[in-house]
Amino acid sequence: MTSRSQPKSKPPHHECALTGRIITDHDGIRLDLVRPSLAAHIRSAHPGIAPDAYISRAAMARERAAYITATLQAERGDLSQLDHDVIESLTQNDILTENVEAEIDRDRTFGERAADAIATFGGSWTFIIAFMVFIGFWMALNVAGLLGAFDPYPFILLNLVLSCVAALQAPVIMMSQKRQEEKDRRRSENDYRVNLKAELEIRHLHEKMDHMLTRQWERLTEIQSIQIELMEDLAERRR
Repeated sequence: MTSRSQPKSKPPHHECALTGRIITDHDGIRLDLVRPSLAAHIRSAHPGIAPDAYISRAAMARERAAYITATLQAERGDLSQLDHDVIESLTQNDILTENVEAEIDRDRTFGERAADAIATFGGSWTFIIAFMVFIGFWMALNVAGLLGAFDPYPFILLNLVLSCVAALQAPVIMMSQKRQEEKDRRRSENDYRVNLKAELEIRHLHEKMDHMLTRQWERLTEIQSIQIELMEDLAERRR
C-alpha cells in the first residue's frame, strides 16, 4: 500500500490594520499583545482600530519609531540629527557601535598623516635628546672653530634656526590637535548614540516585561476563578 502524504496546513492569514497587506501570524502581531503605552499611541494615531487587530512587523516598527519620537520630543523638545539617527537604527535594527579611530585614520590625507607623524615625533624624548645633541654639536663646532666658526658666539644663526623650527612646529602641532578634537567629537557622538539606544531598549524591555507579567497575572486570576467555580460546582453536587 502506498501511503498518501497529507497536505500541510497553511498558516492563517490576516489583514494588516494599517497597511491592508495580507500577513501571517509570524509576520504580524496583535494589538492587544503590544505593551499598553505603544498600543495607546497606535489607537490615538489610528482611531477606530480594533483591539485584536493584526499589524505587520514593518508597520509596527514605524509606529514604534513615531512613538519614540513623540516621547523624546515631550521630554527634550526638538530632536537633533543624532536622536533621529538612533530612532532610525531602532526601526531598522541596525548596530550603532563603530570604530571611530579606524574610520578617521582611513580617510586621512597625506598632509594630515605628515602632521600626525611630526607631532608624535616632536612630542617625544627622542626629539628632545636629538635636538639637544644637535645644539651642543653646533656650539662645539663654532667655539672650537673647526669649520671656520660659521656661527660665532652669540650664535645668531642658531637662534634663527630655532625660531624657524618653533614657528613651523606650532601650526603642525595645532593641526594634529585639531584632528584629535575631531576624533573626540566623533567618539562622544558615537557614545551618545549607543547610550541613547541602550536607554530606549532597556525602557522598552521594562515595559514589555511589565506587560507580560500583568497578562500572566490576569490569566492566573482567570484560571483561579475557574477552579473556584469548579470546586463550588462539585460541592453543590455532593450536597
